[in-house]
Amino acid sequence: MTTPPTTAVRRLAFARAISLTGGAASFAALNFVIYERTHSATWVAAALFLTFGTVGFVGLFAGALGDRFDRKRVMVVSDLAGAVCFAAMAFVHEPAWLLVVAFLSALAESPFLAASAAAIPNLVEEDRIAWANGLIGVGRNVGILIGPMIGGALVGTIGAGAVFGLNSVSFVLSAALAWSVHGNFAGVHDEHDESEHSGVSAGVRFIARDRVLRSIALAWVAIAGGLGMSMVADVPLVSYFGAGGIGYGVLIAAWGGGSIVGSLLGRFLNRRTEPVAFAVGSGVIAVTGILAGLSPWFVGVLVALFFMGIGDGGAVVSQQGIMQRRTPDAVRSRVAAALEAVMNISLALSYVVAGPVVAWLGPRGTYVFGGAISLLAVLAAVPALEARREPDEGEEGGAHTGDAASLVLGDTSGAGYPAGSSRPSSAAASATPAAAASAAAGPAASDGSAAGTETETTVSTR
Repeated sequence: MTTPPTTAVRRLAFARAISLTGGAASFAALNFVIYERTHSATWVAAALFLTFGTVGFVGLFAGALGDRFDRKRVMVVSDLAGAVCFAAMAFVHEPAWLLVVAFLSALAESPFLAASAAAIPNLVEEDRIAWANGLIGVGRNVGILIGPMIGGALVGTIGAGAVFGLNSVSFVLSAALAWSVHGNFAGVHDEHDESEHSGVSAGVRFIARDRVLRSIALAWVAIAGGLGMSMVADVPLVSYFGAGGIGYGVLIAAWGGGSIVGSLLGRFLNRRTEPVAFAVGSGVIAVTGILAGLSPWFVGVLVALFFMGIGDGGAVVSQQGIMQRRTPDAVRSRVAAALEAVMNISLALSYVVAGPVVAWLGPRGTYVFGGAISLLAVLAAVPALEARREPDEGEEGGAHTGDAASLVLGDTSGAGYPAGSSRPSSAAASATPAAAASAAAGPAASDGSAAGTETETTVSTR
């Protein structure tokens, strides 16, 4: 029995909140225990690089799995593999081995992200894409907001190992919720799709040819570069104002609360307003970063970080919708992975240079510098505004989203991609994903059990 779209998205948003809460708690516990056992910021930086950096560098390969195999199974297996890694981490004590297992957990989680982003347009009607992205974004940001607070509280009471174990359970629950969703979440492929979008680098090639997506990728380079520097400057900035550990928690909460508001607002976007929202959100991130660095009061920093979170949450939802509407299903997972790789590699590289920048400019100057870098995103995002002038789905020359969906189980012959991606045909382009599914999936989709979805492509974490 097919799960109603609204129920499916809400269930998956709840799954994302559960797994991200556990993941963020474990990440906080990992950083704490690594520093406690090494007393070295270099080790903490290594943990950041091996987690965020790993997602960026292996994302292209992980994204190919979401276009080749059943996306639901890719996500469930990814969650379960992550659960195994964190269960093992609960019994590890040496810092070097903790980093090894953290690296493996990042590898395990990588396929989930792109596969989930690729499935959204097949799960809901075209006019509900932003609503779905926004709701799942809320689940993600709730986890990012409360996870570190839970991790910080538990690591001092029950220990880091127990936090890792609880996170393993959260991944199992997330996998169960994703598996419980039944529906058609991949479009129909043909041989032309498989030849046109062949290879791991197909997502990179697609972005390079698409002026709008190319501009968004360049914008994320600037945004991630600026945010990465401010993230490294967070603790020194809190120390500058003498706010202590409580102040750091409030700073993270201010940003996380804003990101939830931004995701909620993103639910009301549509194809024509998403490009504007992305450009505005990019500008808000940059300006608030500068204002946070210039503020002589800690409360001013908190206000700026709250509005920065709103800008980030709205920009992420907007970018997801633009990408999903412009990308054929046959290559969508690899395009999502390529955008995510751009974000995370930029973030990882910013960590490398942030240390010397903080030492040179101080935390306030680093925030101003990071905000100035992020301002470049506004210029980069200008070509993305072209998307709002394009025809709606179904009009001549319109953008393509989910197309005809059918049940996809595994690989197909020869080309190595599932028979369920999509290259828009004139018939499919004139229908919403749900309507096309019922018209074209036929007997192949009779049990309605293809892939569930969650959305994760983001740099929304501090």
